[in-house]
Amino acid sequence: MNATKIEHFDLSYSDKPPVLVSATSDAAMARAVRTIEAAGCRIGGTMPLASARERIERQISATAVWLELDRDCGREMDDVLDCVGSNAADGRFAAVVSSSAELIDPVSARVGSAAVELIFDADDADRAAALAIATAHAQLGQRFSDVASDQSAARLRQLSDEVSRIAATLARLSSGPAAAAPAIRPAPPADAPEVSADTVRSIIRARRLRARYFSEELFADPAWDMLLDLLQAEIAQLRVPVSSLCIAAAVPATTALRWLKAMVSNGLFVRRADPHDGRRVFVELAPDTSRALRRYFSEVGNIAVI
Repeated sequence: MNATKIEHFDLSYSDKPPVLVSATSDAAMARAVRTIEAAGCRIGGTMPLASARERIERQISATAVWLELDRDCGREMDDVLDCVGSNAADGRFAAVVSSSAELIDPVSARVGSAAVELIFDADDADRAAALAIATAHAQLGQRFSDVASDQSAARLRQLSDEVSRIAATLARLSSGPAAAAPAIRPAPPADAPEVSADTVRSIIRARRLRARYFSEELFADPAWDMLLDLLQAEIAQLRVPVSSLCIAAAVPATTALRWLKAMVSNGLFVRRADPHDGRRVFVELAPDTSRALRRYFSEVGNIAVI
């Protein structure tokens, strides 16, 4: 494993929120530091991944922990992710894990807590937004300079509104008592109407065809795209890993992961560990969500749904 050079930052007292940073390379460390300082926080400490778990466990307090991963470090990376996820879930600190899209599955498999913000191939605005969201989620009461006035804050408010709208709509569609947990291979609820696999497949294809004639941004609707993809997989009795579902969402991976987190938190999707691969997680429709979708398609009949 390549050693990571640790730069010496000014760790003198400041009233700015402190953030611990761990990274897998010098370049990754530098990028994380730039984001954190631009957000109005101070660097509470930097460390290579090899010593991150020990440092985090003995840290008295920190506003947040930021992990910057630009390569797969295997078991060492898994251990640190487990540590960060469990501590963030316990409310010790906020956390952000930034990585490349190639690591979506191994990172998502270790971090399922809503207290951790996951970003993949993110731009500067999304990186700053992730730190703001993580800190707000932890309810630490810290405020970043001008965060309410910049573009990131506006994007956060818009995302929050959209998540609430989708969750409320699907909650209204759902009805009846909760069904038992599905088997490893997703199966539809026993009392749900049948839906043709060809119908769902045709709708997904029609939605993708729009990109030939118009910008994809005009029709971005990741929640609906993920719902359709999981319904198609359920009908075919196929399992869908996190990375595949992010692709189906037809939006940047970071945006897809935020939507996925919201859908899981609202009980619309279910995360299920792969029993054969500890570094992969599958996503399924919750029984009530499957039932609602099938009833919806049964009611609209042959009307074109895109």
